[in-house]
Order: sequence, then C-alpha cells, then structure tokens
Amino acid sequence: MQNGVIEFLLEMLKRQSVTPNECGIFDLIRQELSDFQCINVDSNGVKNIFLYKDFSKDKNPKFHLCFGGHIDVVPSGDGWDYPPFGGVIDNGVIYSRGVADMKGGVASFVYAIKKIKEFSGILSILLTSDEEGDGIYGTKIMLEHLNNINLLPDFVLVAEPTSNEVLGDVIKIGRRGSINGRIVIQGKQGHVAYPNKCINPIDLIVPILPKLSNVELDSGDNDFLASRLIITNIAAGMGVVNVTPNDLEIMFNVRNNPLTTQDTLKKYLDSIFGDLPYHLELKQSSYPFITHSRVLVESLRYAIKDIAKVDCSLDTGGGTSDARYFSAFGVDVVEFGLLNSSIHAINENAKVDEILQLMDIFEVFIKQLESNIE
Repeated sequence: MQNGVIEFLLEMLKRQSVTPNECGIFDLIRQELSDFQCINVDSNGVKNIFLYKDFSKDKNPKFHLCFGGHIDVVPSGDGWDYPPFGGVIDNGVIYSRGVADMKGGVASFVYAIKKIKEFSGILSILLTSDEEGDGIYGTKIMLEHLNNINLLPDFVLVAEPTSNEVLGDVIKIGRRGSINGRIVIQGKQGHVAYPNKCINPIDLIVPILPKLSNVELDSGDNDFLASRLIITNIAAGMGVVNVTPNDLEIMFNVRNNPLTTQDTLKKYLDSIFGDLPYHLELKQSSYPFITHSRVLVESLRYAIKDIAKVDCSLDTGGGTSDARYFSAFGVDVVEFGLLNSSIHAINENAKVDEILQLMDIFEVFIKQLESNIE
C-alpha cells in the first residue's frame, strides 16, 4: 500500500494539469476506487468529480464524511533544478509542481480510503480542476448539484497544505473573507506652474493615507486576527513632470473576519474621506467562516497526535480556499495537509515519509471520527 500511494502520486504529478486542465487524473482516481459510485458535473471547461460509497448497506448511514480538494496546479515557471512535471525523487524528497498543493494530499486520502473495509456511513471524494483559477465552476457547482440530490456531506476534510514547520502542526478551522476595493479620487488636471488652477488628487489623499494604509478595522477575536486594509496599488498622472493628475486610483484588499463587513468598511471609508470627491467600488470574493464541530476537530487532532506525535494548533489565517464553499452550504469543514513552505514556488517538494504519514493520519481520522460519533 505504501509503494502504491507513491506510484499513484507520481503518475498524477506527470500530468500537466494547469488550471483548468484535468489531464485524465480523474480516470486514474476512478480506477483506484472502482467500487465507488461516480458523479461528474462539468461546467465552462472545468471538470468536477464526486465519488462516493455507502458502507452501511441496508442500514441508514450514520453520517457522511467527504474528502475535498483539487488536482489543478499553477504554472511551473522557470529555473527548476528538476523537471517540474517529472515527479523526481531525490534523497527521499519528491520534486514536482503540485506535489504539496495538493496532489500529495489527494493521493494520501485516496489510499487511506482504499484501506477502509468497514464503515457505518458514506465516504466520498469531491475534486475539481478549478481551485487555482477563478474557482467559479468547481467545488461550488458540484455542491449545488449534491444539495439538489440530497447528498451533501456532514463533515469535510480539505487536504490543503496547512502545515507550517512540521507535518501536523496546524489545522485550519476557518478562513477570513476577502473584500477587494477600488477608490478613485477626482481632481482637476492642470499645469504644475499654476497649482492654484489645479486640484491635485495626490494632495487630497496624503492626509488620509495614515488612516487607510495597513489600518486595523477591528480588534479581531479568539478565532481571527484583526481585519486590515492593505493597499495594493496607487496610480495617478500621465508619467510626465509638468502636468498634475486628473484623478487618482487606489486598489486595496481586506482579509476580513466576521467583525468587518462591506457595510462597516464603507462607513469607515465614508468617515475618513468626508466631502472629498471620490468613487468607491467593493466586491466580496469570499466570506469568513469558522467551524466549531468538536467531534470533527478532535478526531483529526487525535489522528495527528497518534501518527505524527504532534500537538497541532488551530488557525484561520492564510488565503482563501474551496473550504469556504462547503461552509456556505452549512457543512462542517476543516483543512489539513502537507507542509506549505514550497507551494507555488520553484522546486515545489514534499517528503515521501510525510506523504505516507499523511495517508496514515487520514486512515486513523476516519476510524476515530466514526468511533466518536458512535
């Protein structure tokens, strides 16, 4: 089984599944779980698959546990020491695009599930080829379908690479939301020699910047850090030295906890801009969520301690992930996987031993969750 999971992973790694390309990986997974029923929902060039098996036979399933993830990867980039889609093993380390984010996690839970012979409920896998892209036609679309056919899971583990220093040190129990913003300050273009005839939007914004750049919008809470407004771009003028700008554009992002919303953000911006001529655009690309399912979290913590001998911490930091879609449907979800130190980077890598450990953690987790629910 240990050799099998690595061979299976290497085969996936050789498939150049840059978003939204699936490259036949779903067929590989179907072959590994040939006794699972399969649902395919494809949309706008994105392929999604849901594999499930009801182990309860003639009895009513006690619960439904799903493993979620994605098989698409970001482009490899240049400068690799190894073929980026070669799946090279060097001194116990696999080097390949997507090995950590997150084909290593996918291989681990596929083979953990293969080891389960008895279970009192439904085990399933939900995978998309559109997590690294816009994420619009992936997990969300599949969950809408599962909701329509009354097959939503009760619990989900998304195998994102959450570990920081050692395998098992971090579980994600939630994520912050993301609000993208654009502000345009209107001025009046003119010759720099006659500043009295101009309205320079740069002059207008300078007194406000300390209340805008990297400002804490709330104090956070026990689960989340404070929401901060981070300016990502400021642009004005025509690139010449003798003309003042007609307007100035500021782009920003807020990774928000539940204490800050679009409405509270708008009120804050209105308060600091006052009567200045400005236009504001806000778009919420994802919403914050938190999972407080004790049985889910504690079952995973037990499995990590049992296999990796690590006491994990609970975290809600980092970027967005497809876990947000499960939460939006009222499903308890946690995220846990390999180390994230090399994801999206040149020479992305993961240790063979840690992939095998992750597989064992997932197996123990499945059994412990079942035991805790009984």
